[in-house]
Amino acid sequence: MRLKLSHNTRYHYGVPVRHAMQVLRLTPRAHDGQFVRDWRIAIDADGLLLAGEDALGNITRTFFIEGPVSEVNVTVSGIVDTADTAGRVSGTRETFPPGFWLRSSDLTRADPAIAQFAFGLRAAEGADSVATLHALMRAIQAQMRFVLGETSMMTSAAEAWANHSGVCQDFAQVFLSAAHVLDIPARYVSGYYLLHETTEQTAGHAWAEAYIEGLGWIGFDPANGVCVDERYVRVAIGTNAHDAAPVRGSRAGGGTETLDVAVHVSQIIATSAQ
Repeated sequence: MRLKLSHNTRYHYGVPVRHAMQVLRLTPRAHDGQFVRDWRIAIDADGLLLAGEDALGNITRTFFIEGPVSEVNVTVSGIVDTADTAGRVSGTRETFPPGFWLRSSDLTRADPAIAQFAFGLRAAEGADSVATLHALMRAIQAQMRFVLGETSMMTSAAEAWANHSGVCQDFAQVFLSAAHVLDIPARYVSGYYLLHETTEQTAGHAWAEAYIEGLGWIGFDPANGVCVDERYVRVAIGTNAHDAAPVRGSRAGGGTETLDVAVHVSQIIATSAQ
């Protein structure tokens, strides 16, 4: 499948910013099942843009702006070829062994409710880790409501699970939390997802990957209740949503900040010559 993507982030400041620094994790890597044909980043402000890589192997672009500036637009666009690998994720850049991904953070640390939930699924599925993870994915989708505006980047998995609601990042972090309880390495993934009903979205997407001995990494999307296929473009990984956030940074000045995000994901359909 050939996917065309664009992602625009617009910052508007009530008071002009004196200085700003942003770290972008918006550039996908090629791996088995994903080939990046074209990818570009454009920023409509004067400044310095530096290429790099973080400790987890994510491609980064860091830009520094000297103000005053009242508005900044960051636009990424590209074309990515994808293939259905039955959920398996291989050929990726790995800077740590699977055991590293057993660590929990403040956003993914399990509380007694998540632990009880996870152990209950294992008891029902037995020692089969694959079956347990599929059951975990389906149970999270069934028991949590997808609701915009009830959670934030600071909402933990335990808080989202207590309310049984959230957005894709909350579904993914609950999955990580429960997997870690079961001693299964799991990590957060940010990227893009092709919707069938529309090409316009207000944000990117998030899901999880779990490591199964003998199989490797498998992508699970508890928000949609499916394993990752050719509709997904994988961009960044982390222990939680903060690690893999598309944009994070700091600024001096600026007053009130308004943020608008527009994401467009569509399939390019090949046409035969007439």
